[in-house]
Amino acid sequence: MIDIKLIRENPEMVKENIKKKFQDSKLILVDEIIDFDKKNREATLKGDTLRSNRNSLSSQIGMLIKNGKKEEAEEIKKQVQEINKELEENEKLEEKYSEEIKSRMMKIPNIMDPSVPIGKDDSENVEIERFGEPKVPDYEIPHHADIIEALGGLDKESAGRTSGVGFYYLLGDVARLHEAVLAYARDYMINNGFTYAIPPFMIRSDVVTGVMSFEEMDAMMYKIENEDLYLIGTSEHSMIGKFKDQLIKKEELPIKMTSYSPCFRKEIGSHGLEERGLYRLHQFEKQEMIILCEPEDSMNYYNKMWKLTVDFFRSMNVPVRQLECCSGDLADLKVKSCDVEAWSPRQQKYFEVGSCSNLSDAQARRLGIRTKGEKGNYYVHTLNNTVVASPRGLIAIIENNYNEDGSVTVPEILRPYMGGLEKITPKK
Repeated sequence: MIDIKLIRENPEMVKENIKKKFQDSKLILVDEIIDFDKKNREATLKGDTLRSNRNSLSSQIGMLIKNGKKEEAEEIKKQVQEINKELEENEKLEEKYSEEIKSRMMKIPNIMDPSVPIGKDDSENVEIERFGEPKVPDYEIPHHADIIEALGGLDKESAGRTSGVGFYYLLGDVARLHEAVLAYARDYMINNGFTYAIPPFMIRSDVVTGVMSFEEMDAMMYKIENEDLYLIGTSEHSMIGKFKDQLIKKEELPIKMTSYSPCFRKEIGSHGLEERGLYRLHQFEKQEMIILCEPEDSMNYYNKMWKLTVDFFRSMNVPVRQLECCSGDLADLKVKSCDVEAWSPRQQKYFEVGSCSNLSDAQARRLGIRTKGEKGNYYVHTLNNTVVASPRGLIAIIENNYNEDGSVTVPEILRPYMGGLEKITPKK
């Protein structure tokens, strides 16, 4: 959520930002906010005047009674009662106007960084840089589901019986490789100066609306029936929520944390679920990173964060690229975002394995996360980035380490987590 001062002082800039995101239907919200804000400030001023008058009159009552002027005191009491009635109606108006403003402010997109490329959707995202040479071997690489099944590591048929489409069983050495990737991601982030955490896997609605837009919530989140709780779609939600309504000491910034969690997503949208493979699912596991920092430091940390994901995948022999998200593909709370995409030698193209985002003070403003400076309290900036999400990250590792005989070489960095195992071989 942006500062309402921006709308008061520069509504045309806010409208131009909306246009660049191709959300013209939201332009009317700016004018509506200005109108309700004017009414709200008028009501607030009226309320202040009424309270001042009431206090002035109330202070006279005791003196009049003391001086034996009971009739005059009763008249003033009647005036106070009338003011109280008027004040009650005025407070209802203030509450109504505030709710109308907030409901619209929550839909206004954050002001994008000037460097964000303008484009309508993800087809217009911009490749910035490649890391590692994308190779295609001279032998065929089967579909990742076929590779994993041949290794005795996948059973989606049984998962279909227990849970339906979008779920899976990982088995044997493949399941162990999956956990090795997550364990390595944990240690990798700890070694890079992040504090490790395992957060709650369910959060309340006020945290959900603090960390994401309504559109994202409806498309992603599973709600627990008869409870004010939602299953998290990523641990960023509960990790940022950890600091809700907190005044963080300036000397504690930056706060750098990395968290493990299972993730649950409806996956409603154009992509749909992949019945055969492990690319888009209702359930997966993830190592995440978040940073809370001073506003002037957030872009510097943004660049450091996505590079951590690049180096992580490169250490496992996976070529990757950085893809800048264009304006139309940028979620409303974000000022800048990029994807890290891994090379698929089977498809001979890249696919997303991580996403890095700078949200400036949008989440902090919604959740009330501030720090104290010389000139008073102000909102911190929040950032988040995927270290690895598996099994999706597992696909990239398996394809890029697949051998002609059907085996998969375990990247050297993962072998200590696999009991020294160097290869996973097909089951006869």
